[in-house]
Amino acid sequence: MANPRIETLVRNILKDYKVNRPPVPVETLATRLGAKVRYSPIDGDISGMVYRDEDRIIIGVNSLHHTNRQRFTIAHEIGHMLLHKGIEVHVDRAYRVNLRNDISSSAVDREEIEANRFAAKLLMPEDMLIADLKGQEIDFEDERRLEKLARRYSVSIQALTFRLTNLGPISPP
Repeated sequence: MANPRIETLVRNILKDYKVNRPPVPVETLATRLGAKVRYSPIDGDISGMVYRDEDRIIIGVNSLHHTNRQRFTIAHEIGHMLLHKGIEVHVDRAYRVNLRNDISSSAVDREEIEANRFAAKLLMPEDMLIADLKGQEIDFEDERRLEKLARRYSVSIQALTFRLTNLGPISPP
């Protein structure tokens, strides 16, 4: 199901920051959008989080994960940052946080589904994929071609496969 708000946000970000070829510089975009990206080893299944209070936004990324997963996590957290308020947590003072973990990546929660869609669209923009595929149908059994395309976008083969599947048939530009 298409979400015009996500489509518009991604299109505007890519246009405003003049991103016209892969890989999308997701960490730079996070910074330009007002977040600080911090890497730290996190045990367990947490990939990342977005923390925000009145003064700052911090995207935390699990430094133990593969670089491609870190990139997806940053894009996912940008999605939360722009689309969702997060849940309020009280410690010393109130702040909002979204966590990305194995449960959130299973995509049963509306906000997680939206953040995942946002991340996929940001990291693998449709127009760039169409240009790279040159109107040819993708053979999902051609591992070499999928690996080459995944490397070009700095994403996992799994993320690329989901994105291409969700796009459906690719028409020539």
